[in-house]
Amino acid sequence: MPELKILNSKEIKEILKLIAKQWGAKLKLDYGFLKNPKDRIFVVTKDIARIDTSKLRLNSAGMYFCELDAKGIRLSIEGSQIIGPKAAKNVVELNEEETKKWFKGEDIEKECKDCSGFVIIKHKNDFLGAGKYSNGKILNYVGKTRRVNVI
Repeated sequence: MPELKILNSKEIKEILKLIAKQWGAKLKLDYGFLKNPKDRIFVVTKDIARIDTSKLRLNSAGMYFCELDAKGIRLSIEGSQIIGPKAAKNVVELNEEETKKWFKGEDIEKECKDCSGFVIIKHKNDFLGAGKYSNGKILNYVGKTRRVNVI
């Protein structure tokens, strides 16, 4: 039976520390954080504390924010939109053609000096998600249901 764990302030600080290390974004998020058994993190209003969740069987609640794994922290599209404006490093700007490829779910061939690990993808003022940068290539993590065939 899947269940969500409410993260305490120490666990939240660890996530914010990972974000600061990867993207140079110093921020204070006024959300409650929930973690499922697959290490996916969801953000919710702190009012969730008023609800007795002990008798509920929840797979998810709130907005999917990121996933933690051995490779690091991978932001969701919405997570990149929250972190992106404050990010100081590991942000890759795509041109129009690369953006179309990204939305189709294709990996992007792009050199990014000083990039490592997961990067935030940006086109103009829009943050499009996160990908894994390795050897001149950004691996696309856009889910199949969120991909677009025609732009």
